[in-house]
Amino acid sequence: MIPARRFLLSPFVGVTVIVVLVALYFRSSLKSPLHPNQRLFSAEELALYNGTDETLPILLGILGSVFDVTKGKSHYGSGGGYNHFAGRDASRAFVSGNFTGDGLTDSLQGLSSSEVKSIVDWRGFYSRTYIPVGKLVGRYYDSQGNPTKHLKGAEAKASRGAQLMEKQKTEEAKQPSCDSRWSQDEGGEVWCDVGVPRLVQRPLEIAITGSMSKRCACFKEDELDQSGLEVYKDCEPLAKTCRV
Repeated sequence: MIPARRFLLSPFVGVTVIVVLVALYFRSSLKSPLHPNQRLFSAEELALYNGTDETLPILLGILGSVFDVTKGKSHYGSGGGYNHFAGRDASRAFVSGNFTGDGLTDSLQGLSSSEVKSIVDWRGFYSRTYIPVGKLVGRYYDSQGNPTKHLKGAEAKASRGAQLMEKQKTEEAKQPSCDSRWSQDEGGEVWCDVGVPRLVQRPLEIAITGSMSKRCACFKEDELDQSGLEVYKDCEPLAKTCRV
């Protein structure tokens, strides 16, 4: 009769198993989108940190990122000028200036690329100035703390806005801007040391801001036959200075 064999794990096999388990642990940790000191918030949870409870820190959200702004308590605490931002994500209000009702929302619908870029810049300000403590589950982060299509879309739109603004800046540098000054007593005036003032449309402005604006640029006399140049009201066509 053949005796039954006894199978024993060698020390090397045991070590290998431990190494694999440790590797799997660290791999799962790396996959977590949250920093170890951060957590996920629901909108209801975030609302508790609005500065009315002295025992709790003051938190605010912007584009789904949550920051501890307690060190700015005089501004963000109860009665502070920025208290409307506390306990919520009111990303839109950072550019709209609407601090009441529907204005205190995280929706960016209808905002221009430059406005979205400004909100992303505000998020950068809070990242540099205050402590990030987590993510708000909702429009910009899912229940696992992963960025949603809304956040990726906002960041892409902000990036396009930055590119367009840089392109506009480069284009406008080719045509010198007017000098200008304004005083309450005398009003305003624009002038050119070389050339004459003309109002000209900013062609990329619609893509950047959603509306068309004009700027004052200096043109030499042999450049005045270009289309789209506008003489200031009540200003002589070849005057170097115009009242505005």
